[in-house]
This record gives sequence, structure tokens and C-alpha cells, in this order.
Amino acid sequence: MKTILLNIPDSVDLNDREAKMLLASRLYEKGKLTLGQASDMVGLSKSTFMELLSDYDVPFLNHSSSDLDNDIQNAKNYSI
Repeated sequence: MKTILLNIPDSVDLNDREAKMLLASRLYEKGKLTLGQASDMVGLSKSTFMELLSDYDVPFLNHSSSDLDNDIQNAKNYSI
């Protein structure tokens, strides 16, 4: 993993964990990190990270409608 040194003004009330969560959740939302990578970055389990995403206004399911349509079509074409 890369290490980044960030200077944040003292006037910003932000601890290390919240800063990591803000960055990880935004990178997950943008598709730059997988759920596993983002949760590892913050040091949380995947399930805990998923639960906290809503606190940062990031949807857990981050797929476009066309991706969902493709998934539905693939499921319909799948036979057991």
C-alpha cells in the first residue's frame, strides 16, 4: 500500500480513522477500490465497512442501471 502524508488544518475536527473512512468510501464509490480494498484501508471488516457507507452517503450497491439490466438478463439465461 502507498502511504500519503496529508496536512489538514487544525480547525478541521477530523481524526485519522474518519479521514481514512472518507477517502476509502469515496474511492469505493468512484470504483477505484473494491469493497475488500476499501475495508482493508480503514482496518474494518467488509460487513462493518458496508454498514458505515450510508454514514458517508455512499450506496453499497454501486452499479449502473445498465449493469443491473445485464445481470438480470444473465440470470434469466442461466439454467440449472
